Amino acid sequence: MSTWLDRLTYNPLEFLLRSTSAPLAFFIKRDLLDENPGYTQTLWKCPEAVAIIGRQKPDGRWTYPGGGRERIRSSEDYDQLETYRQLGLLVEEFGFDRTHPAIRRAAQFLFGHQTGEGDFRGIYGQQYSPNYTAGMMELLVKAGYGEDRRIERGFRWLLSMRQDDGGWAIPLRTNQASAHKGWTEVLHSEPLHPDFSKPFSHLVTGVVLRAFAAHERYRRTDAAQAAGELISRRFFKADAYIDRKSPEFWVRVSFPFWFTDVVSTLDSLSLLGLRPESPGIEGALKWLAARQARNGPFRLELLRTRDKNLDRWVCLAACRVFKRFYA
Repeated sequence: MSTWLDRLTYNPLEFLLRSTSAPLAFFIKRDLLDENPGYTQTLWKCPEAVAIIGRQKPDGRWTYPGGGRERIRSSEDYDQLETYRQLGLLVEEFGFDRTHPAIRRAAQFLFGHQTGEGDFRGIYGQQYSPNYTAGMMELLVKAGYGEDRRIERGFRWLLSMRQDDGGWAIPLRTNQASAHKGWTEVLHSEPLHPDFSKPFSHLVTGVVLRAFAAHERYRRTDAAQAAGELISRRFFKADAYIDRKSPEFWVRVSFPFWFTDVVSTLDSLSLLGLRPESPGIEGALKWLAARQARNGPFRLELLRTRDKNLDRWVCLAACRVFKRFYA
């Protein structure tokens, strides 16, 4: 009987199972082998997870480690970015959820940056950011906040910010007024409203779709389905805007997902329930399978390479995609 493994060039399971990482072994067993690995709470005691929690501040934030952060934005805005990053590690690699006090503290810190309109603001100064709003919402949904009224407000805001073509863009990029201001001035000015007639950005749309794909109810909405069809036709093409415009960014991947890349986008499309026979999806899946090395991993440009297990996390994410599409 044909299985999802037959869609790959080589069997990656031996490569994945050679890892000594307890979290990797847990998710490989659960998501690829359909075995019962036990309770995710066992991963919360891993030394790496304990170290991350040990760096959390009492108000729920993690402080940004880089210097010079006051030059453009306040340290609190950089701390919001770092909190988003660390929450991603805890949720995606160690299976943390809102039953753990560290996640509740982090959620309260992030929700403290949600405006009355529903977006999470600060990383782009006073400007709207559908991508960072959705990125934080994705993790909060996965952590168990999917039915929280604040997440509901966030989805309503995202739906109100769609471009006319059905995707999303960074509003300040579509607004001509930003062209006449310096970046620092833009960050501190009143929010620039989008020109909805401008084309969508696949960079932004790919991140926004991750929030919709994570939510059981919102992934089935017409808006999510339409945006999924839209981005499925953009694989390996240049973006409409200057941010990460080059097609090369499609193959620069990370885990937990950060920007829009081939693996993160296929992950969302598989959760949305789109069919692999769709031309854009089928082409991307074949391309990804062809990039597999003989010993199992995928030959992609890995970001955040300090993680010695990053190639295996990316491989696991890609295998999840193939299993959802072809199981």
